[in-house]
Amino acid sequence: MKITKLIKFEIMRTIILIILLMIPIKAIAPVDKSIYIIRTGSIDPIEILWKAVCIVESNNDPLAINIKEQAIGIVQIRQCRIQHFNRLTGKDYKLEDCFDPAISKEVFMRFATEDLEKTARSWNGSGWRTKIYWKKIKRQL
Repeated sequence: MKITKLIKFEIMRTIILIILLMIPIKAIAPVDKSIYIIRTGSIDPIEILWKAVCIVESNNDPLAINIKEQAIGIVQIRQCRIQHFNRLTGKDYKLEDCFDPAISKEVFMRFATEDLEKTARSWNGSGWRTKIYWKKIKRQL
């Protein structure tokens, strides 16, 4: 019986000693003051173009309305553009849905290509004025 109590005592003493020895290890561990730069993805040029078009078209105003051109939303979408989008995608968006920036972006991205100039100029329409428009976009890129 004395031996059993002695073994239990030694086991408890060993456990306590191990715990007590581990406390200073954490207390004297050096603090990591390093700065890490984590890149979560690559830069998407079409996303940058989207932001530039938002600035040029509406100054980032999702509720913008151009009565003269009958265009609305953050990237000034017209009825003919939304109809074209609906034909291509099978969706049934209305022009007023383009007040929602997420829907406007969906429409814009459907027509965007890797050729940023071509995308911007075709978004603006056709003809020589699209060159002026592209210069405005380039200033925002």
